[in-house]
Amino acid sequence: MAGERQYEFSWDFIGDIAQGRPNLGNMTRIEVYRLFQYTLRDVLEQSYGTEEADRLLYRAGFLAGTELCKKFVGRCESLEEFVKKVEALLIDLKIGVLRIEEMQRDTARFVLTVAEDLDCSGLPEAGHAVCNYDEGFIAGVLEFQTGRPFRVREVDCWCTGDRTCRFEAALAGETV
Repeated sequence: MAGERQYEFSWDFIGDIAQGRPNLGNMTRIEVYRLFQYTLRDVLEQSYGTEEADRLLYRAGFLAGTELCKKFVGRCESLEEFVKKVEALLIDLKIGVLRIEEMQRDTARFVLTVAEDLDCSGLPEAGHAVCNYDEGFIAGVLEFQTGRPFRVREVDCWCTGDRTCRFEAALAGETV
């Protein structure tokens, strides 16, 4: 059928790792993840330009954040309970160390940090932030719990000389 998608996300794409990798298991080195991410980013940028590559990575991160929460966290009674579960999950999966620095409930504004970030911790300074995927991931996580769309912007990054990634989040349509 024309227009039918072949790769719409499904947890089936994760597969049965125990069966498929009986000797190597589910662990790999960070270099392999970054090789995948930064070669994909390069191809996207060459094909569509930097702005569109950043937008596509944000969208992919949003989908990942949403799907990860659906499968492993679920909606929680309180935002505090949800944040604790997400913090624990990100550490368990070795994605990074999430901390909420500011939470303004009345305006739904957040400042979050992710230390030991999977995407950029340890990279050389590039003069610009690189965590567009993480921005989308955090937006997906927040929208999953609240049911409200968020816009997330990275304000500090390892690649700008900081030693933790810091993100500001606000409801979509608000300034971040």
